[in-house]
Amino acid sequence: MPVPKSALVAGSRVYLRRPQLADTASFVAAVRASARLHRNWVNAPGTPARFAAYLKHFAGPESRRAATATYVGLLACRLDDGAPVGVFNLTEIVRGAFHSAYIGYYALSPHAGRGYMAEGLELTLQFAFRVLRLHRVEINIQPTNERSIALVRRAGLTREGFSRRYVKIAGRWRDHERWALLLEDWRARRRRRP
Repeated sequence: MPVPKSALVAGSRVYLRRPQLADTASFVAAVRASARLHRNWVNAPGTPARFAAYLKHFAGPESRRAATATYVGLLACRLDDGAPVGVFNLTEIVRGAFHSAYIGYYALSPHAGRGYMAEGLELTLQFAFRVLRLHRVEINIQPTNERSIALVRRAGLTREGFSRRYVKIAGRWRDHERWALLLEDWRARRRRRP
């Protein structure tokens, strides 16, 4: 299957592209279909108005300038049919002496548990380190989200700490584990792969 021109980076089954206004109906439908999957984990934009606000923040002109972007939204899509399988957001991108960002993500039903997010996370790390030229990324995960913890562990992130009552989700302040990956560790891990 040829890689679409909209792809920022592609793997064997998944590619990442920027979300766009034309995605509104299908994206909102996918988020609504994923409500049970997202409950207690994420506040995904499940209305056209919230998706428009998301696009303004994560896919506007500022997010397209790799050297100065502070927020970048990425839609993970299946390579064979272009179906969206998940979302990856790079937030709080800081330059200067820090060169760091946070990564947030969520799968879209019915694609959860099929390995697409693992490939999508690998591609997001590649985008963060090669395109955005970051030195460090951090992912914060609720301690009870075992699938997400397994995902970041497989991707080579290291658990660095614990933040009590860190993020308010579904009306409650929730604890989070802090996981991180440094550029040099990402490079070393890629060199060790067959």
